[in-house]
Amino acid sequence: MTFPLVGVGQRFGFHSVATHDRLLVPATPGWRNDAGLPEHAAFDALETLTWVAAVTDHVSLVTGVVDALFQPPVLLARRLATLDRLSGGRVTAGLGQGWLPEEFAVSGVPPSRRGRGFEEYLAVLRACWAPGPVEHDGPRYPVARALVGPKPGRPLPILLGAVAPEAVERAARIADGLIIAFLSWESTEEQLRIYRAAGGDGRIVLCAGPPGTAFLEPTIVKDLGRAADLGVTEVIWDLTVAGLDVDDQLAAFEDLAFELGTC
Repeated sequence: MTFPLVGVGQRFGFHSVATHDRLLVPATPGWRNDAGLPEHAAFDALETLTWVAAVTDHVSLVTGVVDALFQPPVLLARRLATLDRLSGGRVTAGLGQGWLPEEFAVSGVPPSRRGRGFEEYLAVLRACWAPGPVEHDGPRYPVARALVGPKPGRPLPILLGAVAPEAVERAARIADGLIIAFLSWESTEEQLRIYRAAGGDGRIVLCAGPPGTAFLEPTIVKDLGRAADLGVTEVIWDLTVAGLDVDDQLAAFEDLAFELGTC
């Protein structure tokens, strides 16, 4: 989110501010950006949300999503807990396990760390946030009994970004909710069906684009109502996908707030 939008979002009654994170976007000849990644550098998600926390007083702070495997779990646990304490308990940890081979290579993390390794990673995060000394006996992230802090004001909610069915099922099993990217209503309905069939009953966050993209066009309120009917609890309004300049982003926020009656 571009910085001038933060105060506007709070003034118009929006619930949260979310950031995404990317270590890099490949620029090698012949590389195809099939996933539609923004072709610009991403600000560090937690550093950005620390700045947001300092200039707001009530919006939730969501990492939507940080690819967790690219930093040690104790380090990420401390960074998230620090932000939560400094912001007065406003942090939601939106996490993913990563998918871009070039990011695994530059991080020195093997892609085989995904799956069971990611589940162990989340167990270490929760151990770090629990009261008392931290201890974890695991094959990938062993932690000898130690004092790790700070502790968040409460165990931080973890939402998992997921696309593949097995990732959606993992979110249902071990997370507090699911973050999915809107591709179509059909794909959204299928991901929610898989999530609920696996026992998921947590928060459902839909990451979608502003007017002019595939989602919420042309009837914003109607489509938000459709999302709510599916059980979606929150929508992340991704302003990066359309490449809008600041003035257009401000106008999009104001138009949406007017349509929803929050301003």
